[in-house]
Amino acid sequence: MKTTTPQRRAWGLGLLTAVLGAGLLLVGASIGSTGFDSVLQAGTDPVAWQIVWDIRLPRTLGAWLAGALLGLAGAVAQGLFRNPLADPYLLGSASGASLGVALTLALFGFSPFATQWVARLGLTGGAFLGAVAGVLLTLLLARGVQHTLRLLLAGVIVGVVLGALKDLVTLAIPDVLQAMQGFMLGSTGFVGWTACMLMVVVLLVCVAVAWLLSPALDGLSLGEATATSLGLPLPQMRAVLILVLALATGTAVAQTGLIAFVGLAAPHLVRAVVKSTHGRLLVLSALMGATLLMAADILSRWLIAPQELPVGVFTAVLGGGYLLWLMHRRTAHGVGA
Repeated sequence: MKTTTPQRRAWGLGLLTAVLGAGLLLVGASIGSTGFDSVLQAGTDPVAWQIVWDIRLPRTLGAWLAGALLGLAGAVAQGLFRNPLADPYLLGSASGASLGVALTLALFGFSPFATQWVARLGLTGGAFLGAVAGVLLTLLLARGVQHTLRLLLAGVIVGVVLGALKDLVTLAIPDVLQAMQGFMLGSTGFVGWTACMLMVVVLLVCVAVAWLLSPALDGLSLGEATATSLGLPLPQMRAVLILVLALATGTAVAQTGLIAFVGLAAPHLVRAVVKSTHGRLLVLSALMGATLLMAADILSRWLIAPQELPVGVFTAVLGGGYLLWLMHRRTAHGVGA
């Protein structure tokens, strides 16, 4: 009986997050500046149908997909670095994406000859290329993926340096800061069906690869020496997992900007309910991250409607509050023990 309880909990949590996601998708299609009227009139009014189909649905589904990518990336990062405080932005992807957006705006966004270049590259392309460049720079500085601690320190250094370069760009061209404010605060307002299709493909690929390599994360949880003694090719498996981490994070950041704490909190919430191997943890963390970001996006659109809060700020407040509560509870239990 005891052996089946974790599996039942895992299936139950997966079913719960899937049902919540479906329900929130319907709610998200009903929330906007025009309220529920657009949904009620979608069958007869072409404008209302366009609002629901072309704006609300892709935005809500995009929040679900971006949250799933960040939740998956967070679980991979925490397992890879054996650190429960690791998040998807640990390898410099966030700072690289910010620098990529700033450079795109500085080079093309304010020139009268930049229209074609911006259309071809776009801010999402600049953010994705910047995120990948940040991860590659981290790997170069760490001299590969063999040493986890060196990789972690290299990520911190790259994040600081690229963040400083982004600040220099915004100081040199002040208009850049105002233009990239939405990216820095996080927003799903510009997600369309094309972005959703891209995130679907990346999510399926990343989940499949991470699932296949989950034994490496299980082995690393026992220590690198134990994992090596089990015959796991750690350098190769770690390199592929870092590629999954970079691809998932870069894709999500490129479409929605910097959204904090989703990738950090999702695996924590899953582990609080289910104790399982990394195979189930990766999938459940993706579902949990998707549900969290979709719910946060709906609340950010509803609380002060017809205006809205930046979803990245909203997730930072909620995620920070949750982690503070978690630290307080563990400290209290430690004192009590």
